[in-house]
Amino acid sequence: MPGMVVFGRRWGIASDDLVFPGAVELSLRVLWWIGTIILYAYHKGRYDCNGGGVLHTYLVGLLVVLALIILSLCAIVYVSAQGTITNTGPRRSIPALVYLRAILYLPELVWACLGAFWVSDDSQGCDPATVGAVIAAVVASWIILLFTALGVVFVFDPLGNPRPQTAGLEPLGVRDLESNGGNQFFSTARSLAVKVWECRLRLLCCCLPLDESHQAAFSNIAKLVSGFFSDTDLVPSDIAAGLALLHQEQDKMEQSRDPDAVLSHSPSSPVGGDLDSELEKAAHCMQFAAAAYGWPLYVYSNPLTGACKLAGDCCRNRASDYGIVGGDHLGCHFSSMLLSTGLQYRDFIHVSFHNQIYEIPFFVALDHKREAVLVAVRGTLSLKDVLTDLSAECENLPIDGVTGACYAHKGICQAAVYIHKKLINDGILNQAFSIAPEYKLVITGHSLGAGTASLLAILLRNSYPTLQCYSFSPPGGLLSKALADYSKDFVVSVVLGKDLVSRLSIPNMEDLKRRILKIVSNCNKPKYRILLHGCWYEVIGGDPDDCPTEMESRRQEELSQPLLGEESLMIRHSSSYQSLASDESPTHTVTHLPLFLPGRILHITEDGPSRRSCFSQVRYRAEWSNETAFHSILISPQMIADHMPDIVLRALHSLTKDKPFFLCPSSSNTQHSTV
Repeated sequence: MPGMVVFGRRWGIASDDLVFPGAVELSLRVLWWIGTIILYAYHKGRYDCNGGGVLHTYLVGLLVVLALIILSLCAIVYVSAQGTITNTGPRRSIPALVYLRAILYLPELVWACLGAFWVSDDSQGCDPATVGAVIAAVVASWIILLFTALGVVFVFDPLGNPRPQTAGLEPLGVRDLESNGGNQFFSTARSLAVKVWECRLRLLCCCLPLDESHQAAFSNIAKLVSGFFSDTDLVPSDIAAGLALLHQEQDKMEQSRDPDAVLSHSPSSPVGGDLDSELEKAAHCMQFAAAAYGWPLYVYSNPLTGACKLAGDCCRNRASDYGIVGGDHLGCHFSSMLLSTGLQYRDFIHVSFHNQIYEIPFFVALDHKREAVLVAVRGTLSLKDVLTDLSAECENLPIDGVTGACYAHKGICQAAVYIHKKLINDGILNQAFSIAPEYKLVITGHSLGAGTASLLAILLRNSYPTLQCYSFSPPGGLLSKALADYSKDFVVSVVLGKDLVSRLSIPNMEDLKRRILKIVSNCNKPKYRILLHGCWYEVIGGDPDDCPTEMESRRQEELSQPLLGEESLMIRHSSSYQSLASDESPTHTVTHLPLFLPGRILHITEDGPSRRSCFSQVRYRAEWSNETAFHSILISPQMIADHMPDIVLRALHSLTKDKPFFLCPSSSNTQHSTV
């Protein structure tokens, strides 16, 4: 629901978000009140020590203050639990209760000072247990006041000026505010939002120098993020509730789907694309893509032996002998590459650990086993890489011989251009092929490295027509349709399970936002119940919540109109917003250029039950898929784990060696390659 408006501004918390924090504080206050009653009864009216009168006043006043706070918390928790996310009527009294609770902080502060005064000046000769109890009460008061202040800072919304009342009374279709005054208001709001997000990014990246490239990246990312959130009035807990409901809704749809129907529509293997052969090549290349991460991934993947194996080699500086440039002063990255790939020192042509925004590490080596000059690009491992990831605007990338619109992810495109210049202008590829002229060119990478490798392969394709690229867990919003089709001849993308990154694009995020708005506004259960059941479902399992909705009482012909609750979550009309009409509705216009995964897509999924016990066997299946299977984000606890390079490497080894490995519980549902 819209953020709660108190003290003359909107906050990043809703009126139904006070159930859990209120219940926690209520439990602590009740225990505190009981302890104070016991201490008061212990003295039985006898206060013989110095300052006994002050102690008596403190205890009596503390009991009264705690009682008032407990009553106010009970009221806040009860009222906050009423209604639904969009039905705020039963919670109309929450602002008044918040004001009352805020007023009660004043006597609590006074009594904390009084207790501190008694302990410091008048507690001589008193029972040590009593003195300790008062000290504990004073410390508890200050801790609660401190956490309250931190909570206020946390939920403070810099853009929290209340919306004009006139805008809230207009129907959604009229709320475009096409007048000059309306346009000026939203233009000012958008500018302020961009500035706020830019300040947040600067604060988050305070360790980075503020040069021109970083400033440009901050500005582009701020425009993108502020624009994405500009048309909705959701607080973080609304998004969490929506994700929980979406996950259960997707699970219900998956359970009701006929497996035979899914398999019958599976895409056939592309011409010349032998599945077993491609899996073997992919498993081999993934070792190099994982090796590009250096020692952090090696130690993480080998927690018991990794550090010991690296210890002997980390202090040997071989940079001058083997063309290593940038950032590996102790040689640990290079040592881990040797251990991960099984190559010799002489097999590496060039290794770069130089890392800036739009400039990511990579290495070039001779792979004698596959007779290839192999270029491996590192994925996201630093804050600078994250900024490259988030620079998600489109950038033109004209390629000779490709008809149609050619554009790609801006940050990844610039990273590919940077590596392309290094490989060509510095003569790195010429050096490699002068050593092994009969070898072919293979490019690989994972995540950010996968996207960069795919674009690098496109840039090099005309010069090296036989090159191949293996892209592991690439970003979903990468290439235009024309470039994606062009890359199918030489790029193979490997995606595991419900990997979030491979489904991540601006249109998919807009679609996710739209679905969250729909499902949140339709659910008629309180938010605290949604979150509790969602946590139970994610951790323990069980049946998905069959959440009744307002839709059950609406006629089919009414479904083309937005629900009142759904409308209340929109600040202004947005072309990314769509009512409950079909997703194919002509009223839904695309606001961002569509981007696709590169090349042919090899989708790996788990076989077997959706939930497993610890140490159960995990078997995988692999099938050719297509880009339409990744046009929506699938919510799952595994959507992050399925992206991790070590998990992808294990899955590929399991498929190629036909040996299932053991894994602690996977909550992801059985998901075939055609979603």
